[in-house]
Amino acid sequence: MSGSMGGIPGNVFPRRLDGPLPVAAGAEGLWIEDENGRRYLDASGGPVLVNIGHGREELARAVADQILQCDYVHPTMFTAPPVEGLARALASHAPEGIGRFYFLSGGGEAVETAIKLARQIHLECGRPQQSQLIARWKSYHGLTLGALGATGRTAFRVPFAPMIPEVIHIPAPYCLRCSFGLTRPGCGLRCALALEETVQNLGPDTVSAFLAETVSGATIAAVPPPPGYFQKIRDICDHYGILLILDEVLCGFGRTGRWFASEHYGVVPDIVTMGKGLGGGAIALSAVGVQEKHFEAIRTGSGSFAHGGTFSHHNVAAAAGLTVTRIMERERLVERAARMGELLHAKLRQRLADHPNVADIRGVGLLLGIEFVKDRSTLQPFPRSGKLTERLWQSIFQRGVVLYKSTGLAGIDGDALVIAPPYIVEEEHLDLIVETLAGGLDETLTRG
Repeated sequence: MSGSMGGIPGNVFPRRLDGPLPVAAGAEGLWIEDENGRRYLDASGGPVLVNIGHGREELARAVADQILQCDYVHPTMFTAPPVEGLARALASHAPEGIGRFYFLSGGGEAVETAIKLARQIHLECGRPQQSQLIARWKSYHGLTLGALGATGRTAFRVPFAPMIPEVIHIPAPYCLRCSFGLTRPGCGLRCALALEETVQNLGPDTVSAFLAETVSGATIAAVPPPPGYFQKIRDICDHYGILLILDEVLCGFGRTGRWFASEHYGVVPDIVTMGKGLGGGAIALSAVGVQEKHFEAIRTGSGSFAHGGTFSHHNVAAAAGLTVTRIMERERLVERAARMGELLHAKLRQRLADHPNVADIRGVGLLLGIEFVKDRSTLQPFPRSGKLTERLWQSIFQRGVVLYKSTGLAGIDGDALVIAPPYIVEEEHLDLIVETLAGGLDETLTRG
């Protein structure tokens, strides 16, 4: 029986329930084409993951070859060349000390794995009292219950609040809307000191890990931390024996113009999560990287990480990840992301920095955010009931450019868009993105 009674044809339970979506019929490079032949510039890489562009033949061949050669072996029974090769490739780019990689399917799964891994590391080292997790408000770490407990996005948490495990949250380093009402540089990095205050209030020997996005992602639209923030966080973690988990599912793997976003801030995490672009957008793949000393604590302790998954360490997914990594190395796409990101940032500022409804243009590399306000002088947001972001996104989408939505930046209000095109973007595409965004903004605000 057809499932069209609710106004959406077919039998799929879609992500959006407000009406039928255009049907994507093809994708190549930076472009997606629908069944009617209309083309859209993918200026967000989907949800910030199509890093090397759509339709890479080399990636398709690698996946097909691996399926034919050896499609699946259980990771408790065999290892495989692409799994070993991808781990070596990631280790060659990772911060010093991050030498072991545990492969999974999605970013939320990687975050849950990292949380459990931190806990077991403490157990192996004779610190069973260290069990509590601290994360940040205005963060996103995934929507499975463990990851949702760490996520600090109100709209996702409220419906499932009775089911969410307890995680303590502190404010994000969001200088435009500082939770403490302070301004840099006189703030003394109060947002970082909040971690130490929280640790002391909980009990210095009770905290397992601090989890944070290295660069805040879609929830507050590409906010980089202020200078010195992560150095102070690292010092606090070291002082209290807390493990630092950096979530780079969105901001890692070259997106900020470095292989790992932590490189910008001179900090080495104990554990780092990766995902999204790791599989090129074609294959579901994520990873957890961990310092070698922590791996050894488990190997020489209980001898087993109490975790697993049917599709962990998957041969075919690893073949895809290794191919994406080699393409990025060969074409120097990480360096390109840095260069094109600077150019895009400059073009956005030249075109929109003086706009009365643009509060901020920010980001690192090809991960940029632009925040919109009703009153720029007071940073008063548009009311969420007006759905500015959704209307603006739709206007831009109808003009043939795809961006990514960000809402709830100011309490439950607040509007922004994320711009994160594939690393192969050219300057002519950047001009199209900027002009289309500007035109969509004028149209949306004119309509009110």
